[in-house]
Parts: sequence; structure tokens; C-alpha cells
Amino acid sequence: MKSSHVIGTIICLSLILITAGCTDSTDTPSETTSEQNTPTTTAQNTYTPSGQNLTVHFLDVGQGDSILIEYSNKALLIDAGESDQGQVVTSYLQDYGISTLDYIVATHPHSDHIGGMDDVLNNFQVEHFVDSGYPHTSKTYENMLTSIDQKDIPFEVVKAGQTINFDPAVDIEVLNPASTYSDDLNENSVVLKVTYGETSFLLMGDAGLETEEHIMEAGYDVDSDILKVGHHASTSGSGPTFVSTVSPDISIIEVGTENSYGHPHSEILKRLHEASTVYRTDLDGTIVVTTDGSTYTVMTENFGTTSSGNGAYSSMVSTTEESETTSSTESSVYVTDLNLQEEWIQISNIGSSPVSLDGWEIKDEGSKHTYTFPSYTLNAGSTVTVFTGKGADSAAELYWQLDDPILNNDRDTAYLYDDSGNLISKLERWRIC
Repeated sequence: MKSSHVIGTIICLSLILITAGCTDSTDTPSETTSEQNTPTTTAQNTYTPSGQNLTVHFLDVGQGDSILIEYSNKALLIDAGESDQGQVVTSYLQDYGISTLDYIVATHPHSDHIGGMDDVLNNFQVEHFVDSGYPHTSKTYENMLTSIDQKDIPFEVVKAGQTINFDPAVDIEVLNPASTYSDDLNENSVVLKVTYGETSFLLMGDAGLETEEHIMEAGYDVDSDILKVGHHASTSGSGPTFVSTVSPDISIIEVGTENSYGHPHSEILKRLHEASTVYRTDLDGTIVVTTDGSTYTVMTENFGTTSSGNGAYSSMVSTTEESETTSSTESSVYVTDLNLQEEWIQISNIGSSPVSLDGWEIKDEGSKHTYTFPSYTLNAGSTVTVFTGKGADSAAELYWQLDDPILNNDRDTAYLYDDSGNLISKLERWRIC
């Protein structure tokens, strides 16, 4: 379908929906997407990967979303952050040598997802543009459609049950929007499950509880290794049944530092921490997951990156990384970060009440070294960094007071025990220089 036809349809629909509510879409996707009549209940991918990696970049664009998928010299971009992040996204893609985007997917018309699209559209050749088809009256959305029209970019509206033909080796299944639009724009987000070999990603856009329930009731297989958490980990999504059903190893939250919305919410953080290892763009910067189809690595922009005579060290975490709570009693305190190079461990309280850490212990792999917390209370929503070296303790920094480094530079684990000796949390990190 040519973009001019779709633009006219969507602009007209925006006026109709305001007064008449939501209706079924009548747009027919072009030949670049394919239709599935029934939901899949198992992974579709029967292709055996051989020597090529799929790389998924979760870009740090502040309080917004932008995801780049690369495979076999092909590139797919999902969202582009706010308008002030358009150049950030553009520069990032250019730094990776990308000049053509085989697909762009706009999950939904909110500005924190499509605000940067104009910059992207003006700097790259775009082969296909995928949209939820839900109309919006904002100038940002109108400008985006106008750019697509002027550049004559093929425009497709997708629905649940279709697939995006990015590459034969990579299954990209559309799980949302449903055949009938919701009254909530977020719930019309394009939700994608990306499967490469045995590794799968579930990308939720800003979809929330309504969409989660619909996807599960429709019978889609949502079990995934990596979950891009819906709506910046607000309480509008990531319901307990859904998170349990997805059972992710890794949860990734795209969120802005000290944003005014209070994202991510402590309740959701706790739920995700109990199920998976959590990464956040506000803390970790851009997060890159690379998979050969059977194993994957996670590399973050901020963690473990330091200037040295040999250049920057990139911290990479293998699929054997663990961050879990193993005590029989529920805890809101977790090991949330571990820096092998700079020798520190971060402990966070994601609950709503302060927790006394008096007598709690941190141990390394093999319990070769033990740090015992002094009289110390970790306030709700706070983080304390425990350095293995010498220094003066403060509210946010504690020191082990050791003379020599203790953490293994290639791999080590931090274990957190409460004052009764119960293992509360552990985090294992790998580093590849």
C-alpha cells in the first residue's frame, strides 16, 4: 500500500475515532508482511543458524524507546525516541555503518516513540515502514506520515497473526494490535516476538495489562529469553501472570533518568527482579544483546567501561549470568550491579520501606572474602555501592577496606546474605576485553 493512501485513511480515521470509538482496520498490508490465520504456540523458526549473529540494540534515548535489530547486513529500527533524540538515533546507526533500513516499525504514535522519526527518515533509505494503523491527531504523527508520503516509502499496517519478512533466518511475529483497536493508544502498540534459532525476544512497546491478557488468551507463545518491558515498567503493565508466562532470563527497561513519571515503578521492578536479570537504560546506557541462535551475550554501555591504556573495556554478560533471590523469605533488596574492573558491588532496595542491613554479608565466588555490613539502613528506592578498597564510608558508599583487589577480572559472583545467613540475592558477571 502506498503511503499517500494510508495517510489519507489514517487522517480521516482520526476524526472518526474521536467521535465514534474504535473500529476494525480495513487496511491491507503489502506483500512485505505475511498473514497467519492462527496464533503459533511454539517457536516457528526451523532455520539452523550457521556462523551469523543477530544483534539487538536497546538504545538509550532517555524517556522513550528505540530498538535496532541487525542481521546479515540488514537492519530494522523500532521507534526513535522523542524529537530531541532523533539525532542520537541517527548518529548511532551511522556509527554502525548503516545507510539503509530494511524496516522501520512505529509501535504507536506517542512522541516518545516516534518523535525522532523525521531525523531517521531524512538520513536513511527506508525500504518499508510498519505502523499500528491507529490514527492520532498530533502534529508529530502527521509530520511523520507526511515524510513517508513525500519519500514514497511503502507503508504497511500490521495486525496480530502476521509476520514481518525481515530475513528467512529470523522469525518476527506480530502479536498486537488486535483486530479491533483499544480505546487506549498504548494498548494498540505493535508487539513483536523475534526468534532466532533457540533465542527469543519479546518486544512490548507500551502495551499493558489489557494487551498482555489478550495475547495470552489468544494462545500466542510468549515464553521468551529477553523481555523488553512494556511502558517503561509502569504499573499499567507487566502483570504477575504475564511475567511468569514469559519467564524471561533478561528484562530490559527503556527509561529516562529521574523521569517525572516515576518509571520504573518499584512494584514492577521487584516483580521483574524476582523473575530475571534486569537492565535499565537509565543506569546501564545502551544495552546490546548478541546471539548466535543458541547462546547470547549482553553488553552495556556504562557497566564496567573505564578508560585505560588499552582503551575501553566492555563488560559483557553471558547467558550464565544469574541475578536471583533464593531465600525462603521475600526480600526487596538485591545485588543489582557488580563491576569487576573497578571492584565494587551495588545493593539496591526496590521496596517501599527501609531495610536494616546490620550484620548482612557480601561474599565473592567460593566465599573467599566476606564483607559484613556495619550498622546501616538502606532506604526505600536507594542504592549503596560497596567498594572492595579503602575509603571513608558515607550514606551511598561503603568500603571493604581491603589492601588488594579480590574480584576475578574475567568472571566473579557477588552473594548477598541476610543476618540469619539466608542467601538473598546473587549476581554473576563475565567480562570480555
